Amino acid sequence: MTEAKRAAFCWLAYALFWAASVAYLAGRGADWIFPIASLLLFGGLASGIAWALTRRNEAPAVPVARPPIELAAILAYLLLYAFLFLGPGLSALRSAAPPGPAQDLIVLAAKLVVHVALPVGLLLLLGARLRPLFDTGLGRRGFWPVLLVIGPLFLVLLSLVSPSLRNIAALHPPIVTLLWAAPLSYIWISLEAGLCEEFLYRAVLQSRVAAAIRSAAGAIPVASLIFALAHAPGLYLRGGPGVDGWSADPLQVAAFTVATLSPAGLFFGMLWWRTRSLLLVVLLHGAIDVLPNLPEFLRHFAL
Repeated sequence: MTEAKRAAFCWLAYALFWAASVAYLAGRGADWIFPIASLLLFGGLASGIAWALTRRNEAPAVPVARPPIELAAILAYLLLYAFLFLGPGLSALRSAAPPGPAQDLIVLAAKLVVHVALPVGLLLLLGARLRPLFDTGLGRRGFWPVLLVIGPLFLVLLSLVSPSLRNIAALHPPIVTLLWAAPLSYIWISLEAGLCEEFLYRAVLQSRVAAAIRSAAGAIPVASLIFALAHAPGLYLRGGPGVDGWSADPLQVAAFTVATLSPAGLFFGMLWWRTRSLLLVVLLHGAIDVLPNLPEFLRHFAL
């Protein structure tokens, strides 16, 4: 099978899996509109803009010495991570301190260890090269156009479709406070969510999938599905009534994660493939999460 056929097979399998997940949600009476919007936004609009802005890129390949062994090791690690850390592990960490700066620092430190330090240690044991995974890509064509176009686009969209701005305004923060708290909140969430998830799922996992199936394009939907499904155990174990996406039916929870989260994985996976810039995907991930997380940052660190 040629590389093009392998990629086409992976994308077809993803489309069927995503469509089945949305159909399952609709059949259970759950929200199926948001998954479609997520696919259109991340899998369509954002990915299309990023593709156009990076069409002349020549991103360096990530060398993987032993693809099957390294991929098997990372998948085993993700299995433990999904059921132990995202489930009871995070709950235990948050119970170690009351909500506030101390709890936030504990969680951030733990996430950096689990998402970055431990995978780095595992890859070192396997003899993998680490430097290509931390490539900033700052001087690479397309870095700044993508950041300066898509970053503000995400901020504008979230300000329109989410209650973030209302939640921030309800706290009545002084302008002076916002001027220093907003940038710090962006740096914080870029580390906690951006660096942690993008290093583990894109730099580490997607690179191994690409080498194992011998298709960089085909690795995007495969890694996106794994990224989404890895969140299902945590949502099922730590969620409850009123938590978005939670259900007593574990299949519905899995369908929710695939339908709503995997489209974002498509965007970040495509961007990683086109740029191999960890810094770029981290900063754009932060741009998506900063407004929804700013109210909590203000309460814990500024007000």
